[in-house]
Amino acid sequence: MGKNKLSKFADMELFRNVLQVPYSAIQKNSHPIRGKWNSDFFDKDKPIVLELGCGKGEYVVGLSKFIPSNNYVGVDIKGARMWKGAKYAHEHQLVNTGFLRTHIELIDRFFAPSEVSEIWLTFPDPQMKKTRKRLTSTRFVELYRKFLKPGGIIHLKTDSNFQYLYTLAMANENNFEIIHQIDDVHHSDHQLPYLSIKTFYEKQWIARGLSIKYLSFIPHRQKLIEPDVDIEPDTYRSFGRGAISV
Repeated sequence: MGKNKLSKFADMELFRNVLQVPYSAIQKNSHPIRGKWNSDFFDKDKPIVLELGCGKGEYVVGLSKFIPSNNYVGVDIKGARMWKGAKYAHEHQLVNTGFLRTHIELIDRFFAPSEVSEIWLTFPDPQMKKTRKRLTSTRFVELYRKFLKPGGIIHLKTDSNFQYLYTLAMANENNFEIIHQIDDVHHSDHQLPYLSIKTFYEKQWIARGLSIKYLSFIPHRQKLIEPDVDIEPDTYRSFGRGAISV
């Protein structure tokens, strides 16, 4: 492991806005923070918004500025990536912004029923060959519903046409209430200012000439049905590390 990564890990241990939990600590039980985020972690009682797979944390930090009336938690397992957003929020005293380092599959061990108001999924891996690993599959939506309040919103922002069409099919198959459906975020008159936030990877996709899609919906509480649809796979691949500077 490089010295730079070790330094970031050391910083993360000191940041008061970061919660890092080893798997062994929640292997059998929920974390004590569950149900107590507003009372024990944040300084004010506000609606809680999660970004799952937050990467460098640009989006959750951006949201905290556009809509400061919420409390935000960026979730990822990659601590060295998360360091950037956590450091920024720490240094700029964004008291409504925190970070949780854990696997998304374990997220319900950290949040109690109805504790979360909204979930953001920004540029997740479309997992074109593995339905169960898609963060918008019925498997994961069922997981989110364990802690998402009734009427809570799930947001998807993606470069992947496959991910977008699959999620739309899943939402339609289950009669979810679709709030926004935008095929090209940066060439549409949608009047949603928070969609102007661009992550490191989003800038890569835009530079590559790809359109950015956005879908938001409210999942109901009935048993979910996985859509039986044939969607053309994406034909492009991600940039390698350091392939583009933005």
